[in-house]
Amino acid sequence: MRVTITLACTETGDRNYTTTKNKKNHPERLELKKYSPRLKRMTLHRETR
Repeated sequence: MRVTITLACTETGDRNYTTTKNKKNHPERLELKKYSPRLKRMTLHRETR
């Protein structure tokens, strides 16, 4: 049931991280504050399809 998803930076569009989530428990898109290497600071990363 767990699927691999990619997290993309909302400011630069870079796809920096991959993770897994359970679609049954969390059907909405995942949003996390992660480190962006290009900007050298924490930014919001959203799940891409």
